[in-house]
Amino acid sequence: MIHKPFSDTTAWTRHFRDFDIPVLTETAEVISSLDPDDERIDANSLAEIVLKDPLMTLRVLVHVSRKYASRLQTDVETVRAALILMGIRPFMRDFSQLVSVEQRISDQPLALAGLHAAVERGWRASRFALGFAVHRMDDDADVIHQAALLHDFMGLLLWCEAPQLALEIQHRQQQDAALRTAQARLEVLHVESEALELSLMTAWRLPALLRQMADPQFEHRPSVQNVKLAVRIARHTQHDWDNPALPDDFTDLGHLLGISRPAARELARELDS
Repeated sequence: MIHKPFSDTTAWTRHFRDFDIPVLTETAEVISSLDPDDERIDANSLAEIVLKDPLMTLRVLVHVSRKYASRLQTDVETVRAALILMGIRPFMRDFSQLVSVEQRISDQPLALAGLHAAVERGWRASRFALGFAVHRMDDDADVIHQAALLHDFMGLLLWCEAPQLALEIQHRQQQDAALRTAQARLEVLHVESEALELSLMTAWRLPALLRQMADPQFEHRPSVQNVKLAVRIARHTQHDWDNPALPDDFTDLGHLLGISRPAARELARELDS
């Protein structure tokens, strides 16, 4: 595991580019229990399993990019498309020996709690993002849902591979409520978080929308705003619905969806129920 930060973005990227991404224990157990001869198993049912776990989602997308990049004309944008490309039996063969993140950091309960909290934020953000995209009748709703699930994949990787550094970032933010995540990571990791995320996504050839999330030139695109608002609302409602930042979130959401601020708030509450 990483105990001291690397010197620059290139070194961080080099380390994580070939990292054996662990997954949630439940995911590993479910996949290992599947019978490749079960005719009920198809790309849709497997996608439901994979998309419950942001780490597994990332692992599948990275795997497909590594293995099939030379024969692809365009990036594989969704888990479902990746599974169709791979096929059921090759998927089960390639993912038969999954590493459990709970086992990997079992001796660090605070880090494990931090990981699970990050996973839950990803789940909630993805539900919001999908609901907003459906309301907008966006043809890329599946991609938007997935982008929100993976919005903080760098944070997840840190909990898995550099838990002490992740805990230091968390500690600094707990000590200073105004300290933003990007600044805390810069102080601890010695690299800009967005630059590292973009470097890794480029190396892995992850879907375009994910790369756009870390690129300021795309911040005004509706699909990117959709994901960013979902992430903001998931973060600001992590503990309750009284966060003082929420009125601005709902105003921006109303503008995106073409509805009033009260209607935007009601929609978000419904999606979270």
